Amino acid sequence: MTDKFHRAFGCYGIIGDQQSLVVIKKEGGPYINRYDLPGGSLKDGEPLDHAVKREVNEETGLIVQDYEQIGATSFRYPWNYDQWHFNQHICVFFRINKFTGNLQTKVKQFAGQDSLGAVSVPLKELSLANSSPLVLKAKEILLKPDKFDLADQTFANWIVLDHPVF
Repeated sequence: MTDKFHRAFGCYGIIGDQQSLVVIKKEGGPYINRYDLPGGSLKDGEPLDHAVKREVNEETGLIVQDYEQIGATSFRYPWNYDQWHFNQHICVFFRINKFTGNLQTKVKQFAGQDSLGAVSVPLKELSLANSSPLVLKAKEILLKPDKFDLADQTFANWIVLDHPVF
């Protein structure tokens, strides 16, 4: 029996406040052409906190100095990829409390890099029309920092964009 769901797992950094959020310009996968959170998959045997610090640096140019793990959830939606027709994206969220460096609007490209660069976007401009579910969850967390809803979310009609929103 073939699984219906492709499963992706990653660690993601939330860098922002109640006014704006640091996002990347996504270059691949089901969130292509949308804003996404900096983060991604672990290297073989890599600890979660190392992964988020590495990914944030690679995708934004920022160096994480202080962080805390907030929690984990997953997002499910239709996506045709190889033999699968659905995706389940399992995400561990980290609040980035302190960092150094300058936000890079263009980042180094290499095999596996799916960020074109990072920008800070006002929360009021982030919506399902231009952002990944991770960005919307981060926006929710920033607006209600004392309440992290761990419930998984399903998007019945996910659309992969063929033109950039940025």
